[in-house]
Amino acid sequence: MTRIFGWGARLSAMMSENKGGPWGGGGGSGGDGGDGPRNPWGRPGKPRPSTEGTGNVTSLDDFLKKSRDRFNGRFPQQEGKPYWLYGLAIFIVLWLIFTSMHRIGPQERGVITRFGSYAGLLQPGIGFSLPAPIDRVQKVDVEQIRTIDIGSTDPNRENLILTGDQNIIDLAYSVRWNIRDPQAYLFQIANPESTITEVAESAMRAVVAGVSLDDAIGAGRGEIEQRVQLTMQQLLDDYGAGIRVQGIAIKQSDPPTAVNDAFKDVSAAQQEAQSYINDARAYALQLTAKAQGEAAAFNEVYSQYRLAPEVTRRRMYYETMERVLSRVDKTIVEAPGVTPYLPLNQAQPKAAREGAAQ
Repeated sequence: MTRIFGWGARLSAMMSENKGGPWGGGGGSGGDGGDGPRNPWGRPGKPRPSTEGTGNVTSLDDFLKKSRDRFNGRFPQQEGKPYWLYGLAIFIVLWLIFTSMHRIGPQERGVITRFGSYAGLLQPGIGFSLPAPIDRVQKVDVEQIRTIDIGSTDPNRENLILTGDQNIIDLAYSVRWNIRDPQAYLFQIANPESTITEVAESAMRAVVAGVSLDDAIGAGRGEIEQRVQLTMQQLLDDYGAGIRVQGIAIKQSDPPTAVNDAFKDVSAAQQEAQSYINDARAYALQLTAKAQGEAAAFNEVYSQYRLAPEVTRRRMYYETMERVLSRVDKTIVEAPGVTPYLPLNQAQPKAAREGAAQ
């Protein structure tokens, strides 16, 4: 600023020494008979009209002359105060406005620090604070769901964890989280993402160490995710991290690559065995249902037998004889005292006749 004012003073002094335009004094007529150099904008043979006493500026010479006379060859002043003071005042006002007024979005919170220490929290909307560098406001998005991936689906990068039945699995999972308390998030822990990663790994190993391999790679994965989320939230609350764990998602749960083929064979054998077990159970259920039906029928017959034992006994005898005699060859002679003609060749058993015919 001082250099600019210095150059302005020098320019004003040069103008004072010139007493006119670049082609001489401002009083020349611009014709051939003038004392100074000819004015290139003047018409030869015609005198230049005088502009003294009028308010119109018709040439650059007159403008510079009037400007020099108005400011007396110095930087412009008004009532004894230079203009740069007004510029400084405007700058201070703008600085106060832009460093004291803050617009906080709907999903944000403004954390105020005064000389580096926590001083307050700004809610969504227009907020005010002391001007910088006294107060500083840091905007924090508390609604954004952030994700941290742990482990990898790449077979060359394994994340091995020991299960409760002394087996090893390769786990890849992700952690979804957001900020619950901006003050604690900014000032309580130094590296939030690194802390969340370490807490997630610790919680996952603690939970998987209490389950079997079948649960870790099968239907128990949902329960593992819930238990890891609860364990992580409790640890982070103990740290005062100001973080809310939204969920855990297991992306991969496989045996190590070195034994993956053998494990697949074992799994196939287990599935086949389970299929045989299911078939046996179905057959047992069928036999049980059949036996229960026969027992119900016997109970029904017994109840009828108790009502009329003789009739029931006779009926059962007839039914039994009918069932037995229907399977054998037989000849029935009914005429008493009469010897009927018996075709002995036809009285032979049916099986013997078929053999003789062959």
